[in-house]
Amino acid sequence: MLRTRLWTAIVVLPATIAVVLFAPAAIFTGFIAILTAWGLYEIVVMTKANALETVIIAIAGGLPAITLLLNADSAILVALVLATIVAMLVLVAYVAREGAEGVPHGRWFLMLGALWVGALFPYFALLRNYRGGIPIIILMLLLVVASDSGAYFVGRALGRTKLLPRVSPNKTVEGGFGGLGACIVAAIFLRRVLTPQWTIGAAIILATAVGLLAQLGDLTGSAYKRIAGVKDSGWLFPGHGGLLDRTCSLVFAATFTYYYLRHR
Repeated sequence: MLRTRLWTAIVVLPATIAVVLFAPAAIFTGFIAILTAWGLYEIVVMTKANALETVIIAIAGGLPAITLLLNADSAILVALVLATIVAMLVLVAYVAREGAEGVPHGRWFLMLGALWVGALFPYFALLRNYRGGIPIIILMLLLVVASDSGAYFVGRALGRTKLLPRVSPNKTVEGGFGGLGACIVAAIFLRRVLTPQWTIGAAIILATAVGLLAQLGDLTGSAYKRIAGVKDSGWLFPGHGGLLDRTCSLVFAATFTYYYLRHR
């Protein structure tokens, strides 16, 4: 399984960076739109939605995605994004305390999954297409990779204390600190190449936020899948699962990085 995961990463990561580097803005936006549609499809499959529920997911996820791409400054949409993130974190807290078995499945769960995709995926395009956004989104992607890798290897080597066992049994506190540390170290080195105009302090602030948000995003994906009763969100990436399995650690980080870049 580790070999399969590594080969998938070796193919997918360079391909993703190539698209980020060379695709025209409109093409990249279209690429993210396709990924958003696929993410909503995975929500449909995970929740075993019927025809009416599929329409609800498409509307609840599609409308904010389209509107955000057209007008990212809308206060109502920004509030919706924040509410979605808060709701997902509340879901993590509930599953961590009570377990996933007692969470009632309803249309609220479908709509939350739709917003998780539809309200957050557009930030990949917004960040990349913003002025000076290409090196920043690459930095964010590499920081998340560093966080995931640090958490995995430190957790395997030193992990003793379970983080949130009802949400993700294999994650440990030690792994969490390892991921955060790896993220900060990576930012210090990558800053020279990708953002030489930034101070070390600015890079560390971003790395700290990305390292924390990547792990929180990963936990939200785990909580959602546990409630849905599935191991993986899909099958798109061999050894890694579906699209949402690979992007859950990215969506919160991308959203923060966009606003961090805009308001620097």
